[in-house]
Amino acid sequence: MLSISSRAQVAADTGAIARLGGPLLINNLALTGMSFTDTVMAGQLGARDLAGLAIGAAWYNLFLFIGLGVLMAISPSVAHAYGAAETQPVTRFARQSWWLALALSMLLMLGMWQASWALPAVNIASEILPVAIGYAEAISWGLPAMMGFLSLRFTSEGLGHTRPIMYIAVGALIFNVFGNWVFMYGKLGMPELGAVGCGVASAIAMWLMLIAMLAYMRRHRTYRPFNIFQRIDRPDSQVIGQLLRLGVPIAGSILAEGGLFVAAALLMGSMGAITTGAHQIALNFAAFMFMVPLSISSATTIHVGHTLGRGEIAHARKAGFIGIGMCALVMTISAVGIVLWNDPIASLYTNDPAVHSLAATLLLAAAVFQVSDGVQVGAAGALRGFKDTGVPMALCWFSYWAVGFSLAYVLGVRKAMGPIFVWIGLIAGLTVCAVLLVLRYRRTTRLALQSVAGGR
Repeated sequence: MLSISSRAQVAADTGAIARLGGPLLINNLALTGMSFTDTVMAGQLGARDLAGLAIGAAWYNLFLFIGLGVLMAISPSVAHAYGAAETQPVTRFARQSWWLALALSMLLMLGMWQASWALPAVNIASEILPVAIGYAEAISWGLPAMMGFLSLRFTSEGLGHTRPIMYIAVGALIFNVFGNWVFMYGKLGMPELGAVGCGVASAIAMWLMLIAMLAYMRRHRTYRPFNIFQRIDRPDSQVIGQLLRLGVPIAGSILAEGGLFVAAALLMGSMGAITTGAHQIALNFAAFMFMVPLSISSATTIHVGHTLGRGEIAHARKAGFIGIGMCALVMTISAVGIVLWNDPIASLYTNDPAVHSLAATLLLAAAVFQVSDGVQVGAAGALRGFKDTGVPMALCWFSYWAVGFSLAYVLGVRKAMGPIFVWIGLIAGLTVCAVLLVLRYRRTTRLALQSVAGGR
């Protein structure tokens, strides 16, 4: 049994993660809510628009994952410095992240603009290509703003200040719904763009998010001791190198998982509009629920980073396990909910009987991998808190591609067993990854403790 002091520590760590993760949860739900409203509103236009949005969004996410992962290195870097009460490193990481965001913006936009030849090359159904390409080109103009916003967001997260991120994301969601109405349906004198209008509205929302976050951080007293905006420093290869060494493997891990889901969407795209639309519905709802453990994972990274910055390695190890357990618990609840209400959930998205029926079936498959998905993201967040990203990236690539994609492609496409078997591949990849990352966390933290004990 846990002693009173141990129970108190568990409660304190759980509370700290929850306080950090609460605003991040609202932020993540709001950002996913933008995708949710895009999907629901496009679904009302028919299977063609819904499928085109699914493919265009998958292409966009492929590039977003790269930028997101690289810039996520800011959060643990700032958290370690802040936990150690070191002001100057926080300032350096924040300022140098701007240059990193700028470089990523240019590279990612160039990649996004290749949709016009890349999507036809992977045999996406011709009926949905115009919508998919139009959406991808429209939303690409928001990428520079999103990269800038993420550099500021992860700086603020590293300082443990997550509340403004929540407010800005909620505001972006509200605007996105309004923008969809304007650009999808041609209101207020705008052209009627259909699902492509979702991309236009999202791009504008991203610029508003950047402006709001910049204005908040320049004015709020929390950031004043760090003088982040006092000047723009020249690029510092040493600091940028530190961020890249940590961030590139994070991006690789996210790209491994995100790329698997993008690949699954592309495999579905070759099966026609109904299958693609149903897959988008199941995946969109699963992604919506995934925002809960994702926020806990980010909060775990911050809390573990702060604790390590104070030199409390044993405490940090326990805090990481608590974060993983919290992620597993919420996704167990999510799985039960999906099993009980898969049919009503599908009804929220579409009134097309064929799409609805297949989506309800695929939602049951989504319920199966909920716990594994929660455990793997929790373990990944705890590992980032310890700045362990290289080996976890390799484990992710093995799990998602050697196991997950291989099964999805062979069963779903080569053997033509249908979309449910593509999802079986996703389930297998996530489960293997969850096991491997937890084992990696146990090993990494045990070695960290032994290193400290050996140095005494």
